[in-house]
Amino acid sequence: MLKKGYIQIYTGDGKGKTTAAIGLSLRAAGAGLKVYFYQFLKGQKCSELNFLSSHPRLISIKRSGSSSFVFHAQHADFKQAQKCFHSVSNIILKGKYDVIILDEIFHALSLNLINSNELITLLKMKPKHVEIVLTGRNAPNKIIKIADLVTEMKEIKHYFKKGVKARKGIEN
Repeated sequence: MLKKGYIQIYTGDGKGKTTAAIGLSLRAAGAGLKVYFYQFLKGQKCSELNFLSSHPRLISIKRSGSSSFVFHAQHADFKQAQKCFHSVSNIILKGKYDVIILDEIFHALSLNLINSNELITLLKMKPKHVEIVLTGRNAPNKIIKIADLVTEMKEIKHYFKKGVKARKGIEN
């Protein structure tokens, strides 16, 4: 158990936010910490889940979303996101996990599926020992202000713009 947990943000337009969060989750699990990894609006297959889901004692993984990344929210997405946020809130407040990753939470905020004030309230109420990692593009300034660590992934060049599709084991 951590003595003090902080709030971390991985944001920006560059590649690597989820990858950094996965790396942190592996490090935490390797140190004997209990990790809960929640992915908002992601339902597509990705290779890292093959490994992580085969080690459920190390890292608990939950996901919400359709079979592809959600770009435009519909009413069903709102209901699902609200239900998932409520569930994750309870998990955070119980303090059972040492590290909790909320992957793509900022995307859910940008689609107005989750209220940013509710997230801020939750972050302020988290148990002292719980480390929270928030990922996604466009982290709101009011959440950045209460975070302890903010890393911005900045795209300088990406082969996707040349038509390279996501590659198994590298991007998915």
